[in-house]
Amino acid sequence: MIEYLIFLAISTATFALFSLGLNLQWGFTGLINFGHIAFMTLGAYTTVLLSFKGVPLFISAIVGAVVAALLGLVIGFATLRLREDYLAIVTIGTGELIRLVVNNQQLPVGNAWVDGAFGVQSYPIPLSTPPSLFFRLLMIGLLTLLFAVTVFSLWRWISSARKSRITDAAVYKTGSQQEFVSRLSVGIILGLLATAIYISGVITLYNYIPKAGLMLVSLLVLGFVFWRLEYLVRSPWGRVLKAIREDEEIPKAMGKNVFWYKLQSLMLGGAIAGVAGALFAWQLSAIYPDNFQPQLTFDSWIMVILGGSGNNIGTILGAVIYFAYDAVTREVLPRIIPLDEARLGAFRIMVIGLILMVLMIWRPQGILGKKEELTLGK
Repeated sequence: MIEYLIFLAISTATFALFSLGLNLQWGFTGLINFGHIAFMTLGAYTTVLLSFKGVPLFISAIVGAVVAALLGLVIGFATLRLREDYLAIVTIGTGELIRLVVNNQQLPVGNAWVDGAFGVQSYPIPLSTPPSLFFRLLMIGLLTLLFAVTVFSLWRWISSARKSRITDAAVYKTGSQQEFVSRLSVGIILGLLATAIYISGVITLYNYIPKAGLMLVSLLVLGFVFWRLEYLVRSPWGRVLKAIREDEEIPKAMGKNVFWYKLQSLMLGGAIAGVAGALFAWQLSAIYPDNFQPQLTFDSWIMVILGGSGNNIGTILGAVIYFAYDAVTREVLPRIIPLDEARLGAFRIMVIGLILMVLMIWRPQGILGKKEELTLGK
């Protein structure tokens, strides 16, 4: 059970990171990107192939992020003059094009060239060998620090809504009270999950298993990216992105280079997805082109929509809910519904589709989103 929690923590952190890149592009800038998987594909393959050449894993992941950002530069120059559905069509084609190129080309795996369709296996993975006791204790200390920062951040996040509710008590704003209740509920859920992951992490780091080290790396990367993104979207740069999302003619009238800001958003979101690709490859231990199907992009869209677009905490919450739903239904549904594996998989997809439809009717902005930050259906 503990090892399964570690697996879920890595998966959730990886796809939360992947979705944060999409949320930057769509939730904050209004770019409809249906080919987001292309960035993850390039990040994963670049990291893995460089590691075969002896490049340190950390450097390989950074280069993978840079290559993914350069893909964003190329896509941006080719597509950012387009609007909405035209941009969506071009980006989904680009995502599939990258996968097919990898599938049909030979790749430099070490000193040999291997057909991409055969995949890449047996590549180095960070912290795969058991470290010394001192290093294990240091890793536990890092996990403890991350857990403490997470709990403190959740408390501050809830407290800010509570102060707003008290301030507005004289005029009693229902919206403020609803936001406080939402934040309190989400904070309790995330706090309990963080506690479960922390306990599991301490046990598996002390009695070392390789996946525990990868979990720590994934959580640290997610925490760092979330911290910097929160700073960026609250900065003047982030406010320009939101203005572009609402009506790009207004920032144009104020002298802003809208195309350049869009390009920056696409490149930064792509770089974040490239880092997620490296984590994804390390978790799988062997990658094939079919691991990077367009479905992963739409899974990321589900996470962003579920949590609330234009909200980074909402994106992480969407990833948590998605993988919790996936884990629970895999374990519980076979005991309730007598269906074979294929039909059960289709049924699970139908259920999450129904949940999304109900959510779109009841709360179209997502769990933590705001109606004024919707970028579709204006």
